[in-house]
Amino acid sequence: MGIDGPSAGSSGRVRAVYPGSFDPFTPGHLDVVDRARRLFDEVVVLVAVNSAKHPGLDEHQRAAAVRTGLPAGWTSVTVAAWRGLTADYCLRHGAAVIVRGVRNTTDLQAECRLAAMNESLGVPTVFLPAQPELAAMSSTAARTLGTSLPRSG
Repeated sequence: MGIDGPSAGSSGRVRAVYPGSFDPFTPGHLDVVDRARRLFDEVVVLVAVNSAKHPGLDEHQRAAAVRTGLPAGWTSVTVAAWRGLTADYCLRHGAAVIVRGVRNTTDLQAECRLAAMNESLGVPTVFLPAQPELAAMSSTAARTLGTSLPRSG
């Protein structure tokens, strides 16, 4: 697949990790997972704990929500909850690359700083730009819209 080295595993299969808080998991996140699964042999959606964010659900509950949002046929995609550095997860679980979606230049600047840190720890990052029709949606906007929508029932 183009990413070589010990993290690619002896089988030559490439595992990628797509980390995030996913509070909630949006159509933009789903699109990044879909594109990543077409690029890599395996994709782990890593539901992470970010001390700067205060989600309504814990990482295990958010991971369960992500699992239900993935199409059943995406057998190369798994979901895991994790507390700690993404690079540590990658090194411990044989993941060769981190995948990050970027919506705009502000995202890209922040992601480049994280990518440099992860690269120094031995894990490269691949950026996937948001599809134009999904670029305006963030988890924060989805939460805001979700709380303002009328509830049925």
